[in-house]
Amino acid sequence: MLNPTQTATKVLPTQTLEGKMFSGNGYTLELATSEAAVGSHVPLQFRILDSVGTPLTRYTDTHDKQLHLIVVGLDLTGFQHVHPELDENGNWRVSVDFDHAGDYRVFADFTPDGGDGMTLSADVRVAGSYDPRPLPAAAAVTTVDGYTVSLEGAAHAGQTSKLTLSVSRDGIPVTDLQPYLAAYGHLVALRASDLAYLHVHPDGHPGDGVTPAGPAITFYANMPSAEDYRLFLDFKHGEVVRTAEFT
Repeated sequence: MLNPTQTATKVLPTQTLEGKMFSGNGYTLELATSEAAVGSHVPLQFRILDSVGTPLTRYTDTHDKQLHLIVVGLDLTGFQHVHPELDENGNWRVSVDFDHAGDYRVFADFTPDGGDGMTLSADVRVAGSYDPRPLPAAAAVTTVDGYTVSLEGAAHAGQTSKLTLSVSRDGIPVTDLQPYLAAYGHLVALRASDLAYLHVHPDGHPGDGVTPAGPAITFYANMPSAEDYRLFLDFKHGEVVRTAEFT
């Protein structure tokens, strides 16, 4: 669990967690197949259908993309954040990695043209012997590819929480983060008990005249329940996007 150390400074509405249903608000996530094999660059195809079963072809960009696809094992391993390609018939295609057997959840985060943003999900079963991995212990510091990312802030159930993640490399703060998805970082939060998807809001954006390019990236979240969450921070530096993970 995140240790309370800071007080919220911005108020967000209490939200209903999304990503637990394949259908909602008149739209349905339809996978071409719900089964796959262990492997790299496994093709994944899906459609978003409207209330009469017609594939959706018009979307509004959110964070520079028409649709964000999150793929993660039900044990919260193997996280991927990818951006599929849409054809004229409403089919989305992308390649993903299934590095171990078991069930994976696929989250489609999108905004229909003229509608509201939403997140739908569906599960893919990857054949083989499933050996679930335990959730890593809570920690305020993690490393990825030689970068160290530290987390400061409190996660208060039912309240707006300020979370600040700071990036350094070889002990030196990184102050030249590159814009990624219209921000200096993108944060996904998943509730460990049911993989409910939490929308997390960045504080500021590149080019606004006040938001620095690191080392600190600030987000505001409203977590509805007091339990474990897994956080995934995507940040870009040296033209490479990396993901730092926290419990």
